[in-house]
Amino acid sequence: MSLLNATALLTAAETETGLSDWGDPGFPFRFALAVDRMQAAGMDGAGERAAIANAHWLLTDRLRFVDDHARHGLGAEVIKRPLFVSGEPRSGTTLLHALLSVDPEARALRFWEVMHPSPPPGLAPGPEGADDPRRAQADAEWREINARLPQWLKSHPYNDMLGDGLPEDERSWAFDFRVMTPTAWWRVPMGVGVTGLPADPAAQYRIHRMMLQAIQHGRPAKKWVLKGFHAGRLPAFFDAYPDARLIYIHRDPVQSIASRIQMMADLTEGLTGSVDMAVQSALHTRLGREGFHAIMANPMIDDPRIHHVRYQDFVRDQIGVIRGFYDFAGYDFTPAAEAAMRDYLATNRGDRHGKFAYSTALIDGDVDAIHEEFSAYRARFGLERERRD
Repeated sequence: MSLLNATALLTAAETETGLSDWGDPGFPFRFALAVDRMQAAGMDGAGERAAIANAHWLLTDRLRFVDDHARHGLGAEVIKRPLFVSGEPRSGTTLLHALLSVDPEARALRFWEVMHPSPPPGLAPGPEGADDPRRAQADAEWREINARLPQWLKSHPYNDMLGDGLPEDERSWAFDFRVMTPTAWWRVPMGVGVTGLPADPAAQYRIHRMMLQAIQHGRPAKKWVLKGFHAGRLPAFFDAYPDARLIYIHRDPVQSIASRIQMMADLTEGLTGSVDMAVQSALHTRLGREGFHAIMANPMIDDPRIHHVRYQDFVRDQIGVIRGFYDFAGYDFTPAAEAAMRDYLATNRGDRHGKFAYSTALIDGDVDAIHEEFSAYRARFGLERERRD
């Protein structure tokens, strides 16, 4: 009999915190669906106990976060002219985000803030939360993640930033039980959950905005620089952030899909101890193809608030691409920002934890046919075929 019980977990979180406002009347039902998913993973007793502890952490964080928002009036915080990075997986978005984050006039989400968001970091002692014990806590957790998923450092070397690392916007939905990302569920042996939980883009951006408001509260004003996979949610995205500017990197779909398959296989093997490459290939080839087709079919992809760039151009001249984005967004590209970005590039080689290797042979299907399938995509965004196997 499974140890996982949604009602018992909700009650335990309410008892520990003394709080009962989940901030969404539909949340208990959604959480029950996540519990059903955990039960279906076929974990042993140790795995289920890890899942119980993990769910308790996320549930108590959610209750405290919702309470903070009401108690501190965080809804009054104005999120002004944020900058966002987006693109399909494995298209250079993380490096671009990392470079934006070192601008002295920018603020990015940090893992120590989103993994443990209560109380608002700006209320903690020390400038920018320098003395906040959550920093050390998140550093320790990230050492655990990196030990569990050592291959991830090859495809995603930025994980060596530990608790000061840069989460994707989707990570703010972890305690909303909209996603089950490795950075929230690494202790639980159930693989990487990339689909299947209920989506509600408007609700997802509400809680994302609440996260930004909580982290901004009590701190000096800076421009937000953020990263997420927003193309499939553009109407809700721009409803939430009408004055946002988004830079979208476009890469050869075949290379993006192949790289994604290898990365997700590495993560799955680290989390569960084994991996079925055929399953990973079929799943992520399908998801990758769907993602690129959705871009072509999306009537908002040409919204004037989106700045489109080519992966090849970013690889060749990162600073030039960022300068162009700042011009597009109406922000000054200061000498201090440029110096910080050039220093980051000089001291953070992409292969510092070993070279990430992948092959287009991983793709499920005929590679030449998929190249042809996306010839219109390459033509629309001015892409060349990447010449690598």
